[in-house]
Amino acid sequence: MAEKILVVDDDRAFQGMLVEALADKGYAVETAASAEEGLKKAGASGFDLILHDIQLPGMSGLEALGHLADAAPGVDVIVMTGFGSKETGVTAMQQGAYDYFEKPFSLREMEVVVRRALEKRRLQVELAELKRRGGGSPLHNIIGHSAPMMAVKERIGRVAELNADVLIMGETGTGKELVADTIHAMSARAKAPFVKINCAAIPETLIESELFGHEKGAFTGATSMKQGKFELAKGGSLMLDEIGDMPLHLQPRLLRAVEQKQAERVGGAKPIQYDVRIIAATNQELEQRVRDGEFRSDLYYRLNVATLILPPLRERKSDLPQLAEFFLDRANRRLGTDIAGVSPEAMEIFFNYDWPGNVRQFANAIERAAIFCTSTRITPAEVDQAFSNARPCGDSGVCVPTGEGLPLKQALIEYERALIENALRVCGGVQTEAATALGVSAKNLWNKLQKHRIDPILFKK
Repeated sequence: MAEKILVVDDDRAFQGMLVEALADKGYAVETAASAEEGLKKAGASGFDLILHDIQLPGMSGLEALGHLADAAPGVDVIVMTGFGSKETGVTAMQQGAYDYFEKPFSLREMEVVVRRALEKRRLQVELAELKRRGGGSPLHNIIGHSAPMMAVKERIGRVAELNADVLIMGETGTGKELVADTIHAMSARAKAPFVKINCAAIPETLIESELFGHEKGAFTGATSMKQGKFELAKGGSLMLDEIGDMPLHLQPRLLRAVEQKQAERVGGAKPIQYDVRIIAATNQELEQRVRDGEFRSDLYYRLNVATLILPPLRERKSDLPQLAEFFLDRANRRLGTDIAGVSPEAMEIFFNYDWPGNVRQFANAIERAAIFCTSTRITPAEVDQAFSNARPCGDSGVCVPTGEGLPLKQALIEYERALIENALRVCGGVQTEAATALGVSAKNLWNKLQKHRIDPILFKK
């Protein structure tokens, strides 16, 4: 089920542009032209996020913030201000807004902040569901009672209480980000920000600015000062995901920031002091990268203080029934289905599979099986469709989903997903080659990978 966003803005042209951009990302979008109309809609329908203009006829966006907290409790609001109204945006955040944009703003920037806000919302919903089912501790986010997972949970409990930096290692899809979330939630920094950056997803030319910020005029396009992730995480935690992909020439500066808790913004001369706990994560063997000269040994040893190694799913298959229950509950909520469970025959198929994509792949398989399920339990037939709901099309070798029994919109989504996965498979996970094969830009492909939650690493040869 698509996440719902309410856009409150009286500028019809601007409103239309936002609706188109958000709908293209797969969100369900509704609009309102005034704060009063927005409050009425927010109270009547369950939205996951609200984008709210400040300057409106009648009630202003700032006035509406307090009312929205009552009408839609727990729903984050991102406010939009006119050019030169930065102070208004800051005031809005002080009054409870999640973030603010100063018009005109970059759609790419907006999409990133929206995605981050919705990820936070999803985590809150899942945590609430876990608490409803009797799990009050953040450790209950970690599903599994196998011996390897119990050892991981015990280690998380010890590490979280420390103020030491943490290195989380494990194959793709083993749940490194969830473990990082849990460590922060159990730490003394839990009420402070938890900022994340994926070192592999940001162009090499931008990652330094993303980490440390930049001063106005530092480079072409730097029209204003920007705080880096280290500054934004003040008093909290900073997750450096895919740390193994950090460019070698930037590693000395990162080492200094981690060791000395300070660094200058790009184009700046004054060191900025940091009070940040580093939680680094990687699916790579860092010791081997050190031996290959692709990762600095001093940075590796500095990060490798408190280390957690997450087991692959093939080594904890006794957790599959509990994981299946959790992911099926989530699929029922998202898809509006009412599937009671997984049949023993279907579960046997799951047990006999090695899950190279680990928990992430298993969650995807459960959701796909739920899409095809027409009874009260997932059977081997739905599992087979989940694993191979694609077929060759003509002589091109391109695999596309059959779409049988699916609504047109869902069939198109599955069609696009299958085309992308096939291109990645043929190109060995190389995104630039896959983008060329699909006839789209690398940026467009990256956006679609985020939309479908496809990890190109799974297709590397």
